Amino acid sequence: MKSINPVTNSVIKEYPEHSSTKIKSIIELVHHDWSSWKETTLESRLPFFKNAANILRERKASFARLITEEMGKIIRESLSEIEKCANACDYYAENAKALLKDQVIPSDASRSLITFQPLGIILAVMPWNFPFWQVFRFAAPTLVAGNAAVLKHASNVPGCATAIEEVFRNAGFPENLFRTLMIPSSEVKTVIANPKIAAVTLTGSELAGSEVAAVAGKHIKKTLLELGGSDAFIILEDADMEKAVKTAITARMINQGQSCIAAKRFIVVDSRKDEFEMRLKQALQSLRIGDPIDPLTDIGPLARIDIAVEIHKQVQQSITLGARLILGGNPETHQSCYYPPTLISDITKGMAVYSEETFGPVFAIIPVKDEKEAIKVANDSAFGLGGSIWTKNLQKGEAIARKIETGAVFVNGLTKSDPRLPFGGIKRSGYGRELGEIGIHEFVNIKTIWIG
Repeated sequence: MKSINPVTNSVIKEYPEHSSTKIKSIIELVHHDWSSWKETTLESRLPFFKNAANILRERKASFARLITEEMGKIIRESLSEIEKCANACDYYAENAKALLKDQVIPSDASRSLITFQPLGIILAVMPWNFPFWQVFRFAAPTLVAGNAAVLKHASNVPGCATAIEEVFRNAGFPENLFRTLMIPSSEVKTVIANPKIAAVTLTGSELAGSEVAAVAGKHIKKTLLELGGSDAFIILEDADMEKAVKTAITARMINQGQSCIAAKRFIVVDSRKDEFEMRLKQALQSLRIGDPIDPLTDIGPLARIDIAVEIHKQVQQSITLGARLILGGNPETHQSCYYPPTLISDITKGMAVYSEETFGPVFAIIPVKDEKEAIKVANDSAFGLGGSIWTKNLQKGEAIARKIETGAVFVNGLTKSDPRLPFGGIKRSGYGRELGEIGIHEFVNIKTIWIG
């Protein structure tokens, strides 16, 4: 496993892959520690999560630098990612008792209730784009509920994977309750088949999700999939344009556009299109491209060269079919991971940026005549993860939000994940929910107890 700096394309460090014997040994060790962890009281588990939050904050600078060096995120976003992980640990330490409390349900019994009990070892197949947050988003609720975890992280962030394992160990969790497997994707099916693996969660591509779900289904194991997205950013006639443009920059440029819930399709009513294009172009031209370690940098590299090549291919295909290039679209070299902020408009159905997920800093503007057409275009997607609506009429915004076919819709706000709210998608964006009360119940045995 090679950790490669996307700025220099140089190898940071190499990590040996785990053999099949080593994989089995790790799973056995995790199962052993889970056998005692599941018997602990919820109350006794909570301090460990406070410890983890403290470690994350104490070592924030070094963890953030590790993220930036391995996958290119600008340093201030890496720092924010670590803080978000710490906040999640705090949230579950403070709220798990309420979220996992027995629910007494009146029935024909003298007493009947629902209780939430751990399932066992959960395999997490995680991506590189938020290498700490994606893991903690899964791990905090999963472990506090009494489960154990093994992580198969993306192959380009092995340093982050080992650092996360150390956080849990240093926080006082049982030594083998959370372990990292240094394995290629081809070995995931073998891990799923292991009888000590109870369930699987995956955040990644549609292809990876379908393959994992197929294998897990064969072995009758639950899966949770958070896959791609092509979120709509709808600007209606009465939108606060200054706020919408400012948020659009953040919503698209976070992590250099490499986010499932990044705004990707900017659906703008005709009466506001010219203004939106002008304001957006001006704002994008002020962004600074540079070394992601530099705190003044606004735009760093994409994580890998092949991602830059793919996004350029999507842009060029759309221009060939009639899209209007307003800004960017010309990388300095095809040997670089850097791709400039790109603004293209007059997008129509059939163009790559209309229907495909674009994992990079590309703003695709789709003009529509009114809100009815905006809803139609927003829903004309194979994906259904998130989206946002911009209007000063909050009642109208909520009414439209109810018609958008996604797992989340934000009115006049940035689409984001929050430990207090369930997160996930529909259609080809996957199924199941992370975070919030619903998320913590995904990997527990929801048991009914009936007493006559």
